[in-house]
This record gives sequence, structure tokens and C-alpha cells, in this order.
Amino acid sequence: MNRWKFAFTLIGVGWLIVIPILAGTFVGLWLDGKFHTKPILALVGATLGVALGMYSVWRLLRRGMGNRGKKL
Repeated sequence: MNRWKFAFTLIGVGWLIVIPILAGTFVGLWLDGKFHTKPILALVGATLGVALGMYSVWRLLRRGMGNRGKKL
């Protein structure tokens, strides 16, 4: 992956973090409404969203670094 392509890929990193967090939170809020457990499932959903977002960014960075990632 050349440098410019990697740079443009990094522009979208924010979305890799925000979308899973929002999705997890909204699903958690919806489930909280169904099961009357507010705010437990919303917090669980947000936490899972953070974990998924971090994992997505980690995979993106590993792919972008190529062989250089093995030196870390």
C-alpha cells in the first residue's frame, strides 16, 4: 500500500471507531427498553462498540504497516 493510499485510508479511521460505538449504544438502549434494565445494556453495548472499534483500527494499521509492524 503506498503512502497516499494509506493516508487517505486513515482519514476514515474516525468512522471505524464512531459507528460501532453508536450502534452498540443504540442496540443497548433498545434492549434496555424491552427488558427494563436501563442503563446496563446500553453500557454493555457501548463497551462492546469501543472494543470493536479499537480492533478495527488495529487491523487497519497492521495491514497498512505491512512488514514494518513485525519490528514493534
